[in-house]
Amino acid sequence: MARQIDDLVRGQFGEDTDPAEVTPRIVETLQRYASTLTSWAGSVADRMILDVDRLDRQEWMSRSEEIGRGLMDEILHAPTGEAFRDIQARQVALIRSLPTDAAERVQKLAMEAVVGGTRAKDVAAEIMRTGEVTKSRANLIAVTEVSRAQTGLVQARSMFVGSVEYDWITAGDTDVRPDHRRLSGKIIRWDDPPIADTRNGARAHAGCIYRCRCWAKPRIPGVN
Repeated sequence: MARQIDDLVRGQFGEDTDPAEVTPRIVETLQRYASTLTSWAGSVADRMILDVDRLDRQEWMSRSEEIGRGLMDEILHAPTGEAFRDIQARQVALIRSLPTDAAERVQKLAMEAVVGGTRAKDVAAEIMRTGEVTKSRANLIAVTEVSRAQTGLVQARSMFVGSVEYDWITAGDTDVRPDHRRLSGKIIRWDDPPIADTRNGARAHAGCIYRCRCWAKPRIPGVN
């Protein structure tokens, strides 16, 4: 998608193109592109969720002796449909937002050029970086959403068998952010996500905030 957005933006520029002149065309093209993505975005989200679900099942099965057959059967047959639908809807919205966010970026750059008197050449160069910026955001979305989906499925299955809390586990290396190092080993309630970023007060479960590599170890009644 980032490459496609890059092509759509760069394809509007010639040697002496005035950014102000092409901006409306770029914005219209990107918005039209966004409107075509729903079906494709849904299939991409479905494939990712099914892959995460497979890995989640394997993780639960690795604890089968500890958990017991009866409880394991309940866990693996938990109704995860609502969690699946929530994850898919969020991911479709995020995927579709990439070209519309790119369009907003182009509009903002063009407006700043008019107000601030930036040289057309400099504005054009920055507009043509839109694909690069989009790629960076797409990578962030991909990493964060896979982790968020993993936590979402763990939460759905855990709560179905009566779990109300989990242990926050970090990756345990020097890249763990201070906020999450502070949460390491803490017992967190599923219905009360902690502050995962003190800079803006954002609350999130383990693995559910940007580039978070932490994970939730559920506390299962009768097991731990």
